[in-house]
Amino acid sequence: MPKPLVQSTGRRKTAIARVRLRPGTGNIVVNGKPVEIYFTVPSHRNHAIEPLRLSETSDVYDVDVSIIGGGVSGQAGALRLGLARALVVLDEELRPNLKRAGLLARDAREKERRKYGLRKARKAPQYSKR
Repeated sequence: MPKPLVQSTGRRKTAIARVRLRPGTGNIVVNGKPVEIYFTVPSHRNHAIEPLRLSETSDVYDVDVSIIGGGVSGQAGALRLGLARALVVLDEELRPNLKRAGLLARDAREKERRKYGLRKARKAPQYSKR
C-alpha cells in the first residue's frame, strides 16, 4: 500500500474521522469496508463524499478512513469535513469552491448535558400548583 499523500481529521458531534488520501482509482474504504456497505443510507453516503464530487476528484484518489465514536449521521459529517480539509491541503485552488459550499466549516453543535432536577437537558417535570 503506497504512503498517503495527505492525512487529515474531521469531527462532528462525538465522531472523529481520520482521512488518508492516496493516488488511485476512487476506492473509498471506511473502517475496512467499502463506503457503500458502511453507509447504507444513500443520503448519508452522498453527504460524506460531497467534497470529492464537488471538486471532481472522485476517481483520482483512493480514500482510507477510520472513524470512531458517534452515530451514522455524525460519522458522515466527520468524514465530509476530513475529506474537504485533505483536498485543500493537496490543492489550494479547491478552497474557494469548498468554502462557498460550506464544507470547510466545523459544525460545533454538541448534545447538551442533562442537569439535575430536570428530565433532559431543558425539559422540566410538569408543574403542579396543588
